Amino acid sequence: MKKNLPEFGVEISSPATKYRIEPIYDTIKTLEGVSAGLPYGGSSGQWGDSGKTWTAQRGTPIGADITYYSGYEDVFYRLNVDFPIDTIKDYMERAYARIDDQNVETEEYKRLGRGHESSSGKSYDSFSNLVFGFAPKGMVVVWLNFGITRIELGRYQARLITDNAILQKISKKHLAMYGITPERFEEEKIELKIPDATPEKWDNYRSRYHWRPAVITENPKTELIQIKTSFYNGEIECMLRPWLIDPLYKERAVPSEINVVWMTGKKDEEKKQAYLYFNWEKVNEVFKKSGGKIDLQIKISKENNVELMLNGQPFEAESIRVFDWSPSMLSGMMYKNIK
Repeated sequence: MKKNLPEFGVEISSPATKYRIEPIYDTIKTLEGVSAGLPYGGSSGQWGDSGKTWTAQRGTPIGADITYYSGYEDVFYRLNVDFPIDTIKDYMERAYARIDDQNVETEEYKRLGRGHESSSGKSYDSFSNLVFGFAPKGMVVVWLNFGITRIELGRYQARLITDNAILQKISKKHLAMYGITPERFEEEKIELKIPDATPEKWDNYRSRYHWRPAVITENPKTELIQIKTSFYNGEIECMLRPWLIDPLYKERAVPSEINVVWMTGKKDEEKKQAYLYFNWEKVNEVFKKSGGKIDLQIKISKENNVELMLNGQPFEAESIRVFDWSPSMLSGMMYKNIK
């Protein structure tokens, strides 16, 4: 019976290599009571994306109990949390769109249940990965991946371990687990130290505003295909037809990158795509001052040039690049390092 439970991957990420943490004891709590845990080794990748795969775990994740070492702070933390079960059960029923549904009108998500994995001819992805992000001072963010869609589940706080008896036990376990000698451990304390490390940046990234990306086209023959947004808070949203024509205003974080794909003719080779990159401080300041509903407008000219506006006023992105569309470029989207 346990072997037939649906699978999910697990990732442990940190904002950058210098913020690496090393789990010592780890348990992912499951609704079914089956054993599940973290990948072996320390955190990796970037915020919200470890860049690594791991042996699939089984069941429905409803919490975590993780003891870990933060080398750049030289402290041990314990994260012992329970996820909101009703929220988890709701998400476990969802499968988010990744490509156009060829049979019926595409929806943002359908309630197809677990085990609905992406493959040739399938348009929706069910829950695929549980992702942890470890920031300074015990800040931990958890995301749920549905294929290319990533949604923040919540922000949690790990507790500093101060009991000397417990510290001796886990410190000994840590050295043995990672093959570190006591001498090398003392050296690393100095090498890895980041004075006054703070989670403020990644907490700020979680700020949300009532906005939407909206595409304006001068050529009436232009057909929008996809708007894919990567946010500084680690989330990823994919908009497809028909709802990308008039996207809903939602509480969204500040975008780090937006990819727009459109068709200029009837053939695939006549598709174009634009990549727009953003600076968090600049966008956050403007969003904060704007208030109310915000339109981040992407204007496509008849010549397929792209410019950016915010509520009808010119607004500069850090960079805008327009290319002929290709599947390989699209699949590589959304992995810009967020520092």
